[in-house]
Amino acid sequence: MSVSALKWQGWLVGLVTLAGLLVFAPLALYVWASGGGPSGAAAPRAALEDVRVTGCRIDPASRRVVAAVEAAGRPEGPGAYVVTVEFRDSAQARPGGRTARSLVRIPGVAPAATEHAEALGPVWPPESVPWCGAAEATFTPDAGADGRVTPGAVVAPGAVVAPDTRVTPGAAFTPGTAVTPDAP
Repeated sequence: MSVSALKWQGWLVGLVTLAGLLVFAPLALYVWASGGGPSGAAAPRAALEDVRVTGCRIDPASRRVVAAVEAAGRPEGPGAYVVTVEFRDSAQARPGGRTARSLVRIPGVAPAATEHAEALGPVWPPESVPWCGAAEATFTPDAGADGRVTPGAVVAPGAVVAPDTRVTPGAAFTPGTAVTPDAP
């Protein structure tokens, strides 16, 4: 091989490297720059962070486990939580251990409020002490962006509903809740 052939290959490697940088550097810069969201906006938190089990007891009459569940409201508006409560023999899950799950719905949680509910578990043997904990949780907003009640929304008993609230046919309401019609 002669010296001019090596010189030509060196230039070719240099040009290919430069072309690669010109193509991939802007792409890498774009990916890096779009990776973070706006610095002022907080990421939405998981619904499991809003709920906790505050008590775990065995009902003396039925021998069933009862877990007291608490849900804190979210700043983005009212809504309902569906919490999966897990009942176990111990705090650490172990293979072959007694485990059961129960769902509890906590409707009408206002933004600054804390609501409570009880999850009913299985019949528990008297010789063991149960452990109760929140395994999963989901949050469903009740009202739309304009604050009006939407289909599928549940109004808690005793809740105050404004006179101009529009109720869409098929909307679900808890028994005992009065909804006033639109003002003329």
